[in-house]
Amino acid sequence: MEQQGIEVPRGLSGVVVTDTALGDVRGREGFYHYRQYSAVELAAHRSFEDVWHLMFHGELPGPAALKEFTERTAALRRLPRPVREALPAVSRATAASGPLAGLRTALSLAGAAAGLRPVYDLTPAERREDALAACALVPTLLTALHRLGRGLEPVEPREDLPYAANYLYMLTGEEPAPREARAVERYLISTVDHGFNASTFTGRVIASTGADVAACLTGAIGALSGPLHGGSPSRALDALDAIGTPDRIDAWIRARVREGGRIMGFGHPVYRTEDPRSRMLKGIAEELGGPLVEFASQVEERVEAVLAELKPGRELHINVEFYAGVVMELCGLPRTMFTPTFCAARVVGWSANILEQAEDSKIIRPSARYTGPVPPAPVPTA
Repeated sequence: MEQQGIEVPRGLSGVVVTDTALGDVRGREGFYHYRQYSAVELAAHRSFEDVWHLMFHGELPGPAALKEFTERTAALRRLPRPVREALPAVSRATAASGPLAGLRTALSLAGAAAGLRPVYDLTPAERREDALAACALVPTLLTALHRLGRGLEPVEPREDLPYAANYLYMLTGEEPAPREARAVERYLISTVDHGFNASTFTGRVIASTGADVAACLTGAIGALSGPLHGGSPSRALDALDAIGTPDRIDAWIRARVREGGRIMGFGHPVYRTEDPRSRMLKGIAEELGGPLVEFASQVEERVEAVLAELKPGRELHINVEFYAGVVMELCGLPRTMFTPTFCAARVVGWSANILEQAEDSKIIRPSARYTGPVPPAPVPTA
């Protein structure tokens, strides 16, 4: 007898599909965590490498373990020769789409060149090694593709710089100021993981098939590239550009609402209160200071006020993308690298989820309701 399907909400909203020890998002409280620690507190007090270790090994490292982990992951940053030689062609082929599109090809190539095997066939330690190597390569690939797309030579990674500082160094060719490096590091930490979002779920679905780590990450990157997921930080800044001056704020907002358009940087499918990441990033932006921060704050205030007037009873707060864009702009990142920078952080969370999913041998295989023409219909003759 055929098993009856279970009716679930569109988009699987609120549906629990598995257990995880990696973290959770408590949307009504405006709180999220990595394992047992507040993600926002981790971003305030620990390094990116600390959090990477926490996600992969289940605990924050002590000084000796942190030193060993930092040195080990830094040594994995250099690109294999076949990948380095292929990058100019990858950059040319994906020039119209940008570094994130190029990363899908480059990371897949890197996995094939390294001979990554299906996670199904590996021990937990072997899977972790593959995931560490992939995570370490992603910033190098992204920055190299960015520079090649602008007619510049890639900058070789430095093993003496922490993850965030090395990322900015490879992007610009100059060692970043400590203030900017720390601001970007705090942003990266705050976006390492965020529950079962679309890209994380995609990575886990692929991992449930037993595929290799690079294949799992490539699928997750594809999901992140969508503007409804990871493609919003630059669009939030584009909205600030479109508004232009404080006297135009209200008219612009009202026009967007009348047209039924989305105001990028506002609203979140999980949070029903302020996004805790946006609160932290707003604080970072205010530390950096300047006219852009003041204008963004004015826009935030007026968007919430006008929406409260036009859509009473519906709370809509800023999300992570709004001030993420402001912080990255102030730290000198080009807008085309906003979502790739998001990816440079989230690859750690994806990988931790892939490692966790690989422990479960059950493939993720849901069903769909057929709504097409009634079968079986006679097949017409040619």
